[in-house]
Amino acid sequence: MSFTEIRFPENISYGSTGGPEFSTDIVTTHNGCEQRNINWSCARARYNIAYGIRSNEQIQELITFFHARKGKAIGFRFKDWSDFTAINQEIGIGNNEKIIFQLIKIYISEKDKHVRVIKKPVHDTVKIYLNGAETKKYSVNYSTGEITFTKPPVKDAIITASFEFDIPVRFDTDYLNASIDNYGSCSWNNIPLVEVKFS
Repeated sequence: MSFTEIRFPENISYGSTGGPEFSTDIVTTHNGCEQRNINWSCARARYNIAYGIRSNEQIQELITFFHARKGKAIGFRFKDWSDFTAINQEIGIGNNEKIIFQLIKIYISEKDKHVRVIKKPVHDTVKIYLNGAETKKYSVNYSTGEITFTKPPVKDAIITASFEFDIPVRFDTDYLNASIDNYGSCSWNNIPLVEVKFS
């Protein structure tokens, strides 16, 4: 899958709309009861970046970025300003053997818990702690979100992480349909992005 680690311009993403989307089929029986079938165990984010464009300079920046990604063809990083941090997130427990741990973010609502795998942490934002004490004895794969320790954390050591993260996305269109509003300026109603899922 074609993907570049380049981040979409933050000055445009800041004005975008969107967020997580699930897929649920609802079947209504003859007496009005519902049967809900969950198709996806994890959400897939969608965004519309058209509302973030506020100047001709941003228009040109967007067009250049779109050409470089060849429409839907090449994925890229995107900052979701509504959800881009994890603080003191537990990512594992040591067992004297395992050295690789995946960054995650857990969403908890009373007894319900949803685990989100984080594949695109932001450079120079990751901090790792063992039993609450910060450690430097690890490396970060910023393309996969994996943390690799130089030696296995000791048994029962609680491993936590604080970090910022991006969402891997692609354009969900091969066509930029611009409206020419005035001489030298144009706008869009919809420029969709969709999250890219990695196996």
